[in-house]
Amino acid sequence: MNNDIEFQSPLEIKRFQEELLQKQLRYLQEHSRYYRRMFEEQSIDIGRISCIEHLAALPFTEKKDLQLFNDDFLCVPKHRIIDYITTSGTLGDPVTFGCTDADLERLAFNEAKSFACAGLTPDSIVQLMTTLDKRFMAGMAYFLGLRRLGAGVIRVGNGIPELQWDTIRRMRPDTLMCVPSFILRLIEYAEEHDIDYRHSSVRRIIGIGEGLRRQDFSLNLLGQRIREKWPEVQLFATYSSTEMGATFSECGFGQGGHVHPELIIVEIIGEDNLPVSPGQAGEVVVTTLGVEAMPLLRFRTGDIAAMRTEQCPCGRWAYRLTPLVGRKNNMIKLKGTTLYPPAINDVLDNTPYVECYVVVVRSSVAGTDEVIVKVALKTPCADEKSREELIKTLKDSFRSRIRVAPIVELLPVEEVRRINFPAKSRKPVKFIDERNNAEMQ
Repeated sequence: MNNDIEFQSPLEIKRFQEELLQKQLRYLQEHSRYYRRMFEEQSIDIGRISCIEHLAALPFTEKKDLQLFNDDFLCVPKHRIIDYITTSGTLGDPVTFGCTDADLERLAFNEAKSFACAGLTPDSIVQLMTTLDKRFMAGMAYFLGLRRLGAGVIRVGNGIPELQWDTIRRMRPDTLMCVPSFILRLIEYAEEHDIDYRHSSVRRIIGIGEGLRRQDFSLNLLGQRIREKWPEVQLFATYSSTEMGATFSECGFGQGGHVHPELIIVEIIGEDNLPVSPGQAGEVVVTTLGVEAMPLLRFRTGDIAAMRTEQCPCGRWAYRLTPLVGRKNNMIKLKGTTLYPPAINDVLDNTPYVECYVVVVRSSVAGTDEVIVKVALKTPCADEKSREELIKTLKDSFRSRIRVAPIVELLPVEEVRRINFPAKSRKPVKFIDERNNAEMQ
């Protein structure tokens, strides 16, 4: 612990990152066609970028740049790429990422640190409820990190509550790693089949892809519902992306995602594209450190969060990120109220009679945002009157939580499931933005 940079003083962490930044800039100038061209076109002398504050003078990298100039970001010969990954793109087609052997080792180191931050040890047994195929980085990263940590791994994959519970019964994992809303399906299945889940071996749930906390670190409605049903487990939230090649995991105090200074520099920028003060929400911008194949400089993630710089109760001084507010491009202005999809999801995830849903935002004839929530019920309504009453109840629930109510449509479960799980998707689709023909999130 004493040798871990995360526990050093903020000044030592800053100096440490600035040394790595200068090394990374030299690497980009020497090996990256994209950044070498950008430095030349913008007359940038990387020797003058001597501290983190100087990053603000450099242009941003955006996902469309990765899509338009994908090969120019590659810093190694293609024969050195040993794993290919794709992530969603802003222009329709996915963006390809390559990883060298060193990149996979870095990924394993990142995940091992994140798991250790969440309290895992070599004695832990983790049931992975996420895909390891379909060109998806996350599942492979988790496996590599757990392997490096020395923990036991059970690769079950996503879905199929019956298989998940059979695995828990047979192999007795202490940790589950999955999309948090799936935990509610596991609980529901256990209650329907008389499984004593509260006395199972599971004592920790690490959530991926969905938030569990509000900006003040209290549990959101989804987290509260899981806690009420399964108080014996400890909940951990994470934040990660393919482009970052890093995961920010909570520690046991649940005070935000811990940033690993060896692997990434994070900036939070406001509407003026300049850094905001600690604690103020803005767009997350990252510069990767130590990536060999496709390092990124000032990459705009589109995610909205805030940075916390005070010392965490766990003793770490490295800055933390608050739970995500939402994605910048997904901001909704509904009837004068600004909100993000997670706020809508939070209401639906906490409604016990909702089986599944998808949120669609589109432009109205007046040019304003219009939100339609397509909902499938666990038990269909018997008649039109009961449908109308249920829609009114759901709208009242939205008004009490987010002050405004979207349009609510009740659809069959099969129809909503087809939207949630399109053929090529690796993650469930719960939000569709039709305002500018944007991609599904």
